[in-house]
Amino acid sequence: MTTLSDAKEKWSGAINALAIGATADEGGTRTSIVTVGGENGLPFMHYEGETPNRPVVAMEVWDRPPDDWPEPLAAALGDVVKSPADWARACVDQWGADLICLKLMGTHPDFGDRSPEEAAAAVREVLEAVSVPLIIWGSDNDEKDNEVMPRCSQAAAGERCLLGSATEDNYKTLVAACQADGHSLVSESPIDINIAKQVNILISEMGFPLERVVMYQTTGALGYGMEYIYSIQERGRLAALGGDKMMALPVICMIGQEAWRVKEARASAEEQPTWGDERSRGVLWEVATATSLLQAGSDILVMRHPEAAQAMKRVIDSLVPQA
Repeated sequence: MTTLSDAKEKWSGAINALAIGATADEGGTRTSIVTVGGENGLPFMHYEGETPNRPVVAMEVWDRPPDDWPEPLAAALGDVVKSPADWARACVDQWGADLICLKLMGTHPDFGDRSPEEAAAAVREVLEAVSVPLIIWGSDNDEKDNEVMPRCSQAAAGERCLLGSATEDNYKTLVAACQADGHSLVSESPIDINIAKQVNILISEMGFPLERVVMYQTTGALGYGMEYIYSIQERGRLAALGGDKMMALPVICMIGQEAWRVKEARASAEEQPTWGDERSRGVLWEVATATSLLQAGSDILVMRHPEAAQAMKRVIDSLVPQA
């Protein structure tokens, strides 16, 4: 009779474990830390490996109110989006976020062009509002991020935040800031294992430890290349478990960002009357996207809709029960 033991693989590698956030004893002000990674087997195959640190749910907060988010998403968030501090508090206190991902979209030249000083003030505001660890993400405009992120890194010095993102063409400034202020780093690449490895090599060649790096391979939503995205993430996990140190990093996915940009989540009932209730359709699209990428090996899921975030916490509970 065949058993699970017969199918068990023996892996030589494991995913790096990485702690985000610093308590007072560690020089920060967080009341708890979040540790991700550490797996030594394929996702949720508990019979062949351990998952010492559960995947976690972060919620996205902007430094400015979004003006183009679909009405069902905007309505679910309400007026809290007018203040990064209020938004972050709601994410933690009402919706159970394990971390906050502060997106500095207001610094982008096309969306407010806020100064580095204003961005640093937003970082301090969110750090004061909540006690969970913080992910700080730039505007994805390289020139402006190189001005803004060092100032934000300094504003959060000692808090052991996760800063994003370092790319193949723009990594030196952010790596230097993380080195100086004790933060960890997000390495970003397209859905391409070779480029992902190259970015990690470039970062490590600056003397930055890969044990403080989280990988972000830009993803898509359900229905937009999910099979390919899943297969690439799975190949990355297999490479890591096979001993490839450049791939043995925890993975972050910007779920909400991808799910809420597709027409299936954005279209109103008037535009697409046969697609179902628009207030649940986008939530389901975000949850389905997140569940797929969770099974592929994601460690940090960055969500937008409160109901989707709460649903994913229940999914994680079902896969990795609380101790």
